[in-house]
Amino acid sequence: MKIFSFHGKNYNVDDQNFLSNFEEWDENFAIGTAPNLYIPNGLTENHWKVIRFVRDSFKQKGVCPLVYETCRANGLSIKGMKELFPTGYMRGACKLAGITYRDRIVNYYGGETAVSWLKADYEKARPKPKEKLYRVDVVGFLADPLEWDENFAIHGADEIEGGLTDKHWKLIYYLRDNFKKNNSVPTLYECCEANQIELDELERLFPRGYHRGLVKIAGLKVLLSSQL
Repeated sequence: MKIFSFHGKNYNVDDQNFLSNFEEWDENFAIGTAPNLYIPNGLTENHWKVIRFVRDSFKQKGVCPLVYETCRANGLSIKGMKELFPTGYMRGACKLAGITYRDRIVNYYGGETAVSWLKADYEKARPKPKEKLYRVDVVGFLADPLEWDENFAIHGADEIEGGLTDKHWKLIYYLRDNFKKNNSVPTLYECCEANQIELDELERLFPRGYHRGLVKIAGLKVLLSSQL
């Protein structure tokens, strides 16, 4: 636990400077944090519209809104979101709103899904043995990225009708390879730009969201600094 101080007030934050307690948030937290997120000229009304939407949606539904919902509600494209919050949706807008990925109900794994494509470097996926266990955190993210295998992805993709396709696997391996190379999870913007994919297509592929869908299925999470 760390302390972030601004205008005489102390805020409890985690190692990634996310607010530890949603209820401790106030506008000064966002104002003081913004310069650290490459927003040097202060928060505009467009920034505040997104921040307020994220907080209001969380208060109403009890979960952090998906990037798809936030973009639609505020008339934003991926480019527009990036211009406002260059460090990312979760690592920009949601951080300023005092929310982290932990503010979401746990997604459970289950069912068996056929796989259409696997990277040649990986062993062909097989149905997950019943005795195999994966260590996950309180919201279902894989605790250690080294424990990931294709079966984790297959059984974590229960919301994807028809199972994982070539397009799904391309994005999954993009995240895995990028994390292995750079020791970081690509932002939503980086992922979409590198794979030439628009937000609406990403939503069709991963309806639970970028972080809580694609990133989770890839065995990663934004608040992760361990090396593969």
